[in-house]
Amino acid sequence: MDSFNFHNLGPDDLRWSITVDILVPLGLAGPILFFLLSKLRELAIAHELLRRHAATDTLTDLLNRGAFTREVEEALADARFAENGMRGTLLVVDADNFKAINDTYGHEQGDAALRLIASSIRAVLRSADLVGRIGGEEFAVYLPGTTLLIAEAVAERLRQAVYAAAFAPEGKPHQLTVSVGGAVYDRHLPFAELFRLADQQLYAAKQNGRNCIAVTSIAHYETLPAAAA
Repeated sequence: MDSFNFHNLGPDDLRWSITVDILVPLGLAGPILFFLLSKLRELAIAHELLRRHAATDTLTDLLNRGAFTREVEEALADARFAENGMRGTLLVVDADNFKAINDTYGHEQGDAALRLIASSIRAVLRSADLVGRIGGEEFAVYLPGTTLLIAEAVAERLRQAVYAAAFAPEGKPHQLTVSVGGAVYDRHLPFAELFRLADQQLYAAKQNGRNCIAVTSIAHYETLPAAAA
Protein backbone atom coordinates (compact mmCIF):
# COMPACT_ATOMS: atom_id res chain seq x y z
CA MET A 1 0.00 0.00 0.00
CA ASP A 2 2.91 2.30 0.73
CA SER A 3 4.06 1.89 -2.89
CA PHE A 4 1.54 4.57 -3.97
CA ASN A 5 3.82 7.15 -2.32
CA PHE A 6 7.02 5.94 -3.96
CA HIS A 7 6.83 8.37 -6.92
CA ASN A 8 6.95 11.32 -4.51
CA LEU A 9 10.09 10.10 -2.69
CA GLY A 10 13.71 10.85 -3.34
CA PRO A 11 16.28 8.03 -3.79
CA ASP A 12 17.27 7.88 -0.10
CA ASP A 13 13.70 8.12 1.16
CA LEU A 14 12.63 5.51 -1.37
CA ARG A 15 15.28 3.05 -0.19
CA TRP A 16 14.34 3.69 3.42
CA SER A 17 10.63 3.25 2.70
CA ILE A 18 11.19 0.00 0.83
CA THR A 19 13.42 -1.30 3.64
CA VAL A 20 10.80 -0.46 6.28
CA ASP A 21 8.01 -1.95 4.15
CA ILE A 22 9.93 -5.23 3.99
CA LEU A 23 11.29 -5.44 7.55
CA VAL A 24 8.13 -4.44 9.43
CA PRO A 25 5.91 -7.21 7.95
CA LEU A 26 8.73 -9.74 8.42
CA GLY A 27 9.15 -8.66 12.03
CA LEU A 28 5.42 -8.97 12.71
CA ALA A 29 4.96 -12.24 10.84
CA GLY A 30 6.97 -14.35 13.30
CA PRO A 31 5.10 -13.37 16.50
CA ILE A 32 1.72 -13.49 14.75
CA LEU A 33 2.46 -16.92 13.29
CA PHE A 34 3.67 -18.16 16.68
CA PHE A 35 0.50 -16.83 18.33
CA LEU A 36 -1.74 -18.49 15.75
CA LEU A 37 0.09 -21.82 15.97
CA SER A 38 -0.06 -21.76 19.80
CA LYS A 39 -3.82 -21.17 19.65
CA LEU A 40 -4.23 -24.03 17.17
CA ARG A 41 -2.24 -26.28 19.53
CA GLU A 42 -4.44 -25.25 22.47
CA LEU A 43 -7.55 -26.05 20.43
CA ALA A 44 -6.15 -29.45 19.46
CA ILE A 45 -5.34 -30.26 23.10
CA ALA A 46 -8.81 -29.13 24.23
CA HIS A 47 -10.42 -31.26 21.51
CA GLU A 48 -8.42 -34.32 22.58
CA LEU A 49 -9.34 -33.78 26.24
CA LEU A 50 -13.02 -33.52 25.31
CA ARG A 51 -12.77 -36.68 23.20
CA ARG A 52 -11.14 -38.58 26.07
CA HIS A 53 -13.67 -37.29 28.56
CA ALA A 54 -16.55 -38.40 26.34
CA ALA A 55 -15.02 -41.88 26.00
CA THR A 56 -14.00 -42.42 29.63
CA ASP A 57 -15.90 -43.78 32.60
CA THR A 58 -15.24 -41.11 35.21
CA LEU A 59 -15.27 -43.50 38.18
CA THR A 60 -12.77 -46.10 36.95
CA ASP A 61 -10.94 -44.20 34.19
CA LEU A 62 -11.68 -47.10 31.82
CA LEU A 63 -13.49 -46.82 28.51
CA ASN A 64 -17.22 -46.33 28.94
CA ARG A 65 -19.68 -48.71 27.29
CA GLY A 66 -20.14 -46.65 24.13
CA ALA A 67 -16.43 -46.10 23.56
CA PHE A 68 -15.54 -49.73 24.30
CA THR A 69 -18.20 -51.01 21.88
CA ARG A 70 -17.08 -48.60 19.18
CA GLU A 71 -13.39 -49.47 19.51
CA VAL A 72 -14.01 -53.22 19.49
CA GLU A 73 -16.28 -52.91 16.46
CA GLU A 74 -13.52 -50.99 14.67
CA ALA A 75 -10.95 -53.61 15.69
CA LEU A 76 -13.19 -56.40 14.42
CA ALA A 77 -13.71 -54.58 11.12
CA ASP A 78 -9.98 -53.91 10.68
CA ALA A 79 -9.10 -57.53 11.48
CA ARG A 80 -11.12 -58.71 8.49
CA PHE A 81 -8.48 -57.20 6.21
CA ALA A 82 -5.39 -58.06 8.26
CA GLU A 83 -3.33 -61.16 7.51
CA ASN A 84 -3.83 -63.72 10.32
CA GLY A 85 -5.76 -61.05 12.21
CA MET A 86 -9.14 -62.71 12.42
CA ARG A 87 -8.72 -64.07 15.92
CA GLY A 88 -9.37 -62.73 19.38
CA THR A 89 -11.39 -62.93 22.57
CA LEU A 90 -14.09 -60.96 24.32
CA LEU A 91 -14.27 -61.36 28.10
CA VAL A 92 -17.16 -60.18 30.25
CA VAL A 93 -16.29 -59.68 33.92
CA ASP A 94 -18.83 -59.26 36.69
CA ALA A 95 -18.18 -58.48 40.38
CA ASP A 96 -19.70 -61.19 42.56
CA ASN A 97 -22.28 -60.25 45.19
CA PHE A 98 -21.56 -56.59 44.68
CA LYS A 99 -24.90 -55.42 46.06
CA ALA A 100 -23.80 -56.65 49.49
CA ILE A 101 -20.92 -54.14 49.50
CA ASN A 102 -23.24 -51.22 48.80
CA ASP A 103 -25.82 -52.43 51.31
CA THR A 104 -23.27 -53.07 54.07
CA TYR A 105 -20.72 -50.27 53.63
CA GLY A 106 -22.47 -47.70 51.42
CA HIS A 107 -22.03 -46.56 47.84
CA GLU A 108 -18.80 -44.68 48.53
CA GLN A 109 -17.09 -47.94 49.49
CA GLY A 110 -18.80 -49.61 46.55
CA ASP A 111 -17.18 -47.05 44.24
CA ALA A 112 -13.81 -47.74 45.89
CA ALA A 113 -14.29 -51.45 45.23
CA LEU A 114 -15.06 -50.78 41.57
CA ARG A 115 -11.93 -48.67 41.20
CA LEU A 116 -9.86 -51.43 42.81
CA ILE A 117 -11.35 -54.08 40.52
CA ALA A 118 -10.73 -51.88 37.48
CA SER A 119 -7.06 -51.32 38.38
CA SER A 120 -6.60 -55.05 39.08
CA ILE A 121 -8.00 -55.93 35.65
CA ARG A 122 -5.88 -53.36 33.85
CA ALA A 123 -2.71 -54.54 35.61
CA VAL A 124 -2.76 -57.95 33.90
CA LEU A 125 -3.51 -56.73 30.37
CA ARG A 126 -1.26 -55.85 27.44
CA SER A 127 -1.11 -52.36 25.98
CA ALA A 128 -2.98 -53.58 22.87
CA ASP A 129 -5.91 -54.94 24.91
CA LEU A 130 -9.08 -52.91 25.44
CA VAL A 131 -10.94 -52.72 28.74
CA GLY A 132 -14.12 -50.89 29.63
CA ARG A 133 -16.78 -50.58 32.27
CA ILE A 134 -20.00 -51.53 30.52
CA GLY A 135 -22.42 -51.56 33.44
CA GLY A 136 -22.72 -50.92 37.16
CA GLU A 137 -20.33 -53.66 38.28
CA GLU A 138 -19.70 -55.24 34.89
CA PHE A 139 -16.54 -54.89 32.81
CA ALA A 140 -15.46 -56.12 29.39
CA VAL A 141 -12.04 -56.93 27.96
CA TYR A 142 -11.07 -57.38 24.30
CA LEU A 143 -7.94 -59.44 23.61
CA PRO A 144 -6.90 -59.23 19.95
CA GLY A 145 -5.02 -62.14 18.37
CA THR A 146 -5.55 -64.62 21.22
CA THR A 147 -6.15 -68.36 21.20
CA LEU A 148 -8.35 -70.25 23.63
CA LEU A 149 -5.33 -71.25 25.72
CA ILE A 150 -4.12 -67.67 26.04
CA ALA A 151 -7.63 -66.36 26.70
CA GLU A 152 -8.14 -68.83 29.54
CA ALA A 153 -4.77 -67.89 31.04
CA VAL A 154 -5.57 -64.16 30.91
CA ALA A 155 -9.05 -64.70 32.36
CA GLU A 156 -7.59 -66.72 35.23
CA ARG A 157 -4.84 -64.14 35.92
CA LEU A 158 -7.51 -61.47 35.94
CA ARG A 159 -9.65 -63.44 38.41
CA GLN A 160 -6.66 -64.05 40.67
CA ALA A 161 -5.62 -60.38 40.55
CA VAL A 162 -9.02 -59.27 41.82
CA TYR A 163 -9.03 -62.02 44.45
CA ALA A 164 -5.62 -60.86 45.69
CA ALA A 165 -6.65 -57.18 45.90
CA ALA A 166 -6.78 -55.86 49.45
CA PHE A 167 -10.17 -54.30 50.16
CA ALA A 168 -10.95 -53.35 53.74
CA PRO A 169 -13.83 -50.87 54.07
CA GLU A 170 -13.98 -49.34 57.56
CA GLY A 171 -10.96 -51.48 58.44
CA LYS A 172 -12.87 -54.70 57.87
CA PRO A 173 -11.35 -57.04 55.24
CA HIS A 174 -13.85 -57.92 52.53
CA GLN A 175 -12.99 -60.48 49.86
CA LEU A 176 -13.53 -59.26 46.30
CA THR A 177 -14.17 -61.84 43.58
CA VAL A 178 -15.28 -61.77 39.96
CA SER A 179 -16.79 -64.22 37.53
CA VAL A 180 -15.45 -64.18 33.98
CA GLY A 181 -17.11 -65.36 30.78
CA GLY A 182 -15.36 -65.36 27.43
CA ALA A 183 -15.82 -66.14 23.75
CA VAL A 184 -12.83 -66.85 21.49
CA TYR A 185 -13.43 -66.35 17.76
CA ASP A 186 -11.43 -67.29 14.67
CA ARG A 187 -13.56 -65.55 12.05
CA HIS A 188 -15.66 -62.43 11.83
CA LEU A 189 -18.56 -62.02 14.22
CA PRO A 190 -20.67 -58.93 14.88
CA PHE A 191 -19.87 -57.37 18.24
CA ALA A 192 -23.42 -57.87 19.53
CA GLU A 193 -23.24 -61.60 18.81
CA LEU A 194 -19.78 -61.96 20.28
CA PHE A 195 -20.95 -60.18 23.42
CA ARG A 196 -24.02 -62.41 23.66
CA LEU A 197 -21.88 -65.54 23.54
CA ALA A 198 -19.41 -64.19 26.11
CA ASP A 199 -22.31 -63.20 28.35
CA GLN A 200 -23.66 -66.75 28.14
CA GLN A 201 -20.34 -67.99 29.45
CA LEU A 202 -20.48 -65.44 32.26
CA TYR A 203 -23.86 -66.85 33.25
CA ALA A 204 -22.31 -70.34 33.27
CA ALA A 205 -19.51 -69.10 35.55
CA LYS A 206 -22.10 -67.64 37.90
CA GLN A 207 -24.01 -70.90 37.88
CA ASN A 208 -20.81 -72.80 38.72
CA GLY A 209 -20.49 -70.96 42.02
CA ARG A 210 -18.91 -67.60 41.07
CA ASN A 211 -15.24 -66.64 41.43
CA CYS A 212 -14.41 -68.75 38.39
CA ILE A 213 -13.98 -68.48 34.62
CA ALA A 214 -15.83 -70.01 31.69
CA VAL A 215 -14.28 -69.43 28.26
CA THR A 216 -15.38 -71.14 25.06
CA SER A 217 -14.08 -71.22 21.49
CA ILE A 218 -16.29 -70.48 18.51
CA ALA A 219 -14.68 -72.64 15.86
CA HIS A 220 -17.05 -71.99 13.00
CA TYR A 221 -19.68 -69.33 12.59
CA GLU A 222 -21.90 -71.68 10.57
CA THR A 223 -22.18 -74.08 13.53
CA LEU A 224 -23.56 -71.46 15.93
CA PRO A 225 -27.26 -71.48 16.90
CA ALA A 226 -29.73 -70.05 14.41
CA ALA A 227 -29.93 -66.77 16.36
CA ALA A 228 -26.31 -66.06 15.45
CA ALA A 229 -26.84 -66.28 11.71
